[in-house]
Amino acid sequence: MASLKDIKKRISSVKNTSQITKAMKMVSAAKLRRAQDAVVSARPYAEKMLEVLSSLALREDTEAHPLLQQRGKGRALVVLMTADRGLCGGFNANISKAVERFVRQNPEGFADIDIMIIGRKGRDYLRTRKGMNIVKVHENITGSISYSTASLLGQDIVSEYTEGIYDAVYLAYNAFRSAISQDPLIEKLLPIVPLEVEEGTHVPQYLYEPNRGEVLDQILPKHIEVQIFRGLLESVASEHGARMSAMDSASRNAKEMISKLTLQYNRARQAAITKELMEIISGAESIK
Repeated sequence: MASLKDIKKRISSVKNTSQITKAMKMVSAAKLRRAQDAVVSARPYAEKMLEVLSSLALREDTEAHPLLQQRGKGRALVVLMTADRGLCGGFNANISKAVERFVRQNPEGFADIDIMIIGRKGRDYLRTRKGMNIVKVHENITGSISYSTASLLGQDIVSEYTEGIYDAVYLAYNAFRSAISQDPLIEKLLPIVPLEVEEGTHVPQYLYEPNRGEVLDQILPKHIEVQIFRGLLESVASEHGARMSAMDSASRNAKEMISKLTLQYNRARQAAITKELMEIISGAESIK
C-alpha cells in the first residue's frame, strides 16, 4: 500500500496537470471561435466555386485545359492535412489512418501514390509505416492560416500536375462539423470532376469573354487554391475543436482521479491513526 506521502504527492501532481488541461481547453475554445467563423465564411464561396467548375468541366472538352484532362493511372498525389501538435484526441490519427488505408487499398488502381504532408504529426505517423512514399512535408503553417499560404501550395500542385508528374491529386483533411465531431475526408482535387447529370439532359454551352483560354487559365488554378484554403481552415477548426474536447475530458478524468486519491489518502490516514492508537493502548496495557 502506498504511503501517505506518496499519495499526497500524486494528488498534487494530478492537480497541477488538471490546471494545465483547463488552461489548454480555454485557449482552444477561444481559437475555435475564430476558426469556426473563418470556416463558415469560406464554405459558401468554396462550395459554389466547386459547383461552377464541375459544371464547366461537364461542358468543356477535356483537352481544353490541362487541369480538365482525365489521364491514366500512373502516379497520384495525396495532400494530407494534420496538426503540428498533439493532445487533440484522435484528430491526427484518424485522418492519417484514413490516408494509410487509401494508399494500401488503392481503390483507383494507381501505379504509385505519393504523399505530401502538412503538419508534423502526419509525418510522425506515416514515416513509421511501410509503403508510405512521403515526398514533401510542410510544418508550422497551420498556426496562422492565410490565403497566400494556400496559394503557394496550390501553385506547386498545379505546376506538378500540368507537367504530367501526377495523374490525379487528392485532398485529405478533417471536415469540421462541431466541437465534438470531425469527419476525415479524402476528396479528389485534380482532375476536376465533371458534374453528374441525368442522361438526356440538355447541357447549355458557355460563352467566354475575352476568350476561353484566358478564362480557364485564371479560374481553374484559382479553384485549386480556394479548395486548399478551405481544407486548411476546416482542418484547423477541427484541430481546436478536438483539442478542446480532449482537454475537457482530461480535466474531468483528473477531477475523478483526485477524488479517488483523496479517498485513498483519508483511508490510509485513518488506518495509520488507528494503528498508532492500538500501539498506545497495547503499551498502556503492558505497563499494567
